[in-house]
Amino acid sequence: MNLSSLRALSPVDGRYADKVHGLRDVLSEFGLIRYRVLIEVRWLQWLADQPQVEELAPLSPVMKDVLNGIADNFTADDAEEVKRIEAKTNHDVKAVEYFIRERLGAGADAKKLHDFIHFACTSEDINNLAYALMLRQARDEVVTAEMKQLEMTLGSLVTEFADLAMLSRTHGQTASPTTVGKELANVLARLQRTRRQWSDVEIRGKFNGAVGNFNAHSVAYPEVDWPTVCGDFVASLGLDPNHHTTQIEPHDWTAEYAHALVRYNTVLLDFCRDTWGYISLGYFRQRAAKDEVGSSTMPHKVNPIDFENAEGNLGMASALLSHFAIKLPVSRWQRDLTDSTVQRNFGVALGWLLIALESVKKGLGKLHADQAVIAADLDDSWEVLGEAIQTVMRRHGIENPYEKLKALTRGQDVTEDILRSFVEALEIPDDAKQRLLALTPAAYTGLASQLARRIK
Repeated sequence: MNLSSLRALSPVDGRYADKVHGLRDVLSEFGLIRYRVLIEVRWLQWLADQPQVEELAPLSPVMKDVLNGIADNFTADDAEEVKRIEAKTNHDVKAVEYFIRERLGAGADAKKLHDFIHFACTSEDINNLAYALMLRQARDEVVTAEMKQLEMTLGSLVTEFADLAMLSRTHGQTASPTTVGKELANVLARLQRTRRQWSDVEIRGKFNGAVGNFNAHSVAYPEVDWPTVCGDFVASLGLDPNHHTTQIEPHDWTAEYAHALVRYNTVLLDFCRDTWGYISLGYFRQRAAKDEVGSSTMPHKVNPIDFENAEGNLGMASALLSHFAIKLPVSRWQRDLTDSTVQRNFGVALGWLLIALESVKKGLGKLHADQAVIAADLDDSWEVLGEAIQTVMRRHGIENPYEKLKALTRGQDVTEDILRSFVEALEIPDDAKQRLLALTPAAYTGLASQLARRIK
């Protein structure tokens, strides 16, 4: 760890910096500046393609190449130059405009473009599209890939343990058995669903001027259909145009995006806690790394630190995301600046999630099922067959079946012999009696194995 990491105020850029590198070029200030430059360049090119904007005329091939180069080959050094300009202007978006003007140069073809950079735009026209593209890229190219890797890991475990019977616990008490694979399949199905819901959030953008009415546009070029021109521009970026806004895009889609991630985080956090519990029970053992230390004083310990780490980091992510969801859609009148500083933390929130995903995958890689412990727990819980016995009794008309099994099993030490004696005394068809006598806790898993294998 270098000195700058040791002095980082946030663990995202300090202790865990190596786990979030995939987000750095997307959700950092570099990413924001890069996307601002892209939006400004693409808007200038879009304007030049509008026949009614005669002053721009079609761009020459040379200027097209120059503009594409500014946007497509943007570097960290370019971002530093923008920051140097910002130090003079004290305005981040205006600094981007001046940067592009400088890069275009002072030739005749370039000079006629200078005053059309940022034409009829407010800063929020640029910013909201930049953040939209940043959050889309972070979702589609970085975080979703990590989510799917976790799903693949869980899917392999579902297949491996589809038939491994285990005792359920409802309210912390022994309950009808299931299989390890089926319980993992439950988690996998939830994660897949919430991940798809997040992916389906429609990302929107606005490009309609200072207060959303195309005021300056319509004075400068009254003959242009600006809602269509600007809406098509937003759509060309792969975003859904929002025509009804104030100075800012109202951030409703951002709230949906954040809330969808909170739901995903909640499912994953639930899984971390359950896995922690199963490790505590001894159902899962953790492969010990030779040089790792579990405790500074107790040398025997192999702690479930990966799942604990993930749980804490998921909480951090959800706290920020929840704040985004309830704060960003609230703005005084046509605009206030409170959203600006909040949006700069998108990378921190998604960084915490990325760290958590890595921890869960690492933790799962250490686990192996202790089948002897799982089997012993089942073999010590014959009372769970009371459900099956009283249900068969109901079918065959035995009076008060639930009450009889309650008296036999509730709060009692129930053994195999006690249950066998009870079943043998039942006046039910012989095939039903033999089916009950053949039951063991390990065999009483219903359709769990089939359900586990149905997961895709």
